[in-house]
Amino acid sequence: MKKTILVSSCLLGYGVRFDKTSKPLLKEQLSALEDKFNIIGVCPEVLGGLPCPRRPAEISKNREIRTQSGQVLSTFFLKGAHGALNICKNYGIQLAVLKSKSPSCGFGKIYDGTFSGCLINGNGITSDLLLQNGVKVINESELDDWLKTVKE
Repeated sequence: MKKTILVSSCLLGYGVRFDKTSKPLLKEQLSALEDKFNIIGVCPEVLGGLPCPRRPAEISKNREIRTQSGQVLSTFFLKGAHGALNICKNYGIQLAVLKSKSPSCGFGKIYDGTFSGCLINGNGITSDLLLQNGVKVINESELDDWLKTVKE
């Protein structure tokens, strides 16, 4: 029986990013995931109640999520993160493949909150919450190496 994993909806080809675009996985990557797992797609920002398109947001030094104009969106991001965690709990999900650099899904590197394109070490709100609750998180750039470790 296949295990179920969580995957960022934008990686599955859905136009849910802030600019209403997607960043789909390579066909080979998606096929490999579908062969080995049941996939549940999620966009924590949409799950949290934000529209598509929406203004880009970044995490500030004090962990608030803001648009460049200063609008605070933290409540939406937290609601979406908790929704993603609830999905993981309900389906027994232990792995999430999430979009890198995102203020929700980023793992390892995120934008620094200045809207200058500068990356810093850190995780998005959803990644942090999932990790704190025992869900392994990887981003799409780690997927090929991770897939090589998965037993058939």
